[in-house]
Amino acid sequence: MTAFEILLPAFVASLILTGIHAYLGVHVVERGVIFVDLSLAQIAALGTTVAYLAGYDLHSTMAYVFSLGFTFLGAAIFAVSRVHRKTRIPQEAIIGIVYAVSAAVAILVMSKATQETEHLKEMLVGNILSVSWKELGKTAVLYALVGLFHFGFRQRFLLISMNEQEAERQGVNIRFWDFLFYMSFGFVVTSSVAIAGVLLVFCFLIVPSVTAMLFAERLGTRLAIGWGMGAVVSAGGVALSFLWDLPTGATIVATFGAALLVLAALRLLTRRRA
Repeated sequence: MTAFEILLPAFVASLILTGIHAYLGVHVVERGVIFVDLSLAQIAALGTTVAYLAGYDLHSTMAYVFSLGFTFLGAAIFAVSRVHRKTRIPQEAIIGIVYAVSAAVAILVMSKATQETEHLKEMLVGNILSVSWKELGKTAVLYALVGLFHFGFRQRFLLISMNEQEAERQGVNIRFWDFLFYMSFGFVVTSSVAIAGVLLVFCFLIVPSVTAMLFAERLGTRLAIGWGMGAVVSAGGVALSFLWDLPTGATIVATFGAALLVLAALRLLTRRRA
């Protein structure tokens, strides 16, 4: 196989992940729950780990069901723990606790795995170069369905994310819609973490959205910037990983960080000149 044939699936996977995560990132940043993706991804990884210990293959349907079930549990916790402005405990604290406990329990479970431990660890951190076209097709269909779900209820989700006070005034059941939001998030994260790993999934979610906020306020413009950045940076990260013989996922994460620094500096310079 040529280098192009090896790298192309990884690049396509990055585009697919950027497409859904850049949109969800807008909600996450506006809600101020920055690490919810990281926490849900760790919960999904914990579910897969438990499935492996129970005797199921890492890539089996039951492993996916375990992972999805754990993620739904996390979605319920985050929906119920949503705090109001008068509450002293921020929701980020709850999210951080769930992440830490999930990571610790995953380590405990892995300590009981007697075989294929290295393969399990590789799955948890992701290996985007090993993704197959069949897996990409299934993931693209799933993300399209999640996207249609969010498009159908976009006004309700955006109202809660952008203006919680107005949603409360209109009598919206915020916790119910939060559960639906996190549940759909769970479908995305469960598939994403198996392909790209926890850290790369977090970057796809947060970095394009934060970058877009530097340059635009309108949702459409922010999405366009986020999607464009995700595509360009992903291509650059994949290419650099090949040229320098580096781990692809980690290289893409580092490239996202470097791109954010450059664009933030550019934004600062343009503001000063204005």
